[in-house]
Amino acid sequence: MSYKIIGILFDVYNELGHGYQERIYQRAIAEAFRRAGLKYEEQVPCKLSYGGTNIGRYFLDFLVDNKIVLEIKQGDRYSRTNFVQVTGYLKATGLPLGILANFTSNGVVFKRVLKPTE
Repeated sequence: MSYKIIGILFDVYNELGHGYQERIYQRAIAEAFRRAGLKYEEQVPCKLSYGGTNIGRYFLDFLVDNKIVLEIKQGDRYSRTNFVQVTGYLKATGLPLGILANFTSNGVVFKRVLKPTE
């Protein structure tokens, strides 16, 4: 599944190129997922709790096949904050795999992020 997702990311970049806002890439990815017949959700709310009390929530860019978190960024660099963000999503959802994808001036750069062991 992750290979299919990454292939779609490259297809979107190959057609659109560089320089668009993140939300434009998100719309194109959603359309590409739909055309490919992939099961996905956008802007999925994810509650964060402590001791049974809701203390906040995240919004996942994409949840693909109820298995993989996809977080997209636009710009030429990743920041540590991007990785921390995806790691937090994985901890909160209990899912094992996230993909952090960055649409850069040189193409799509992606990293697979695994849920940390407790």
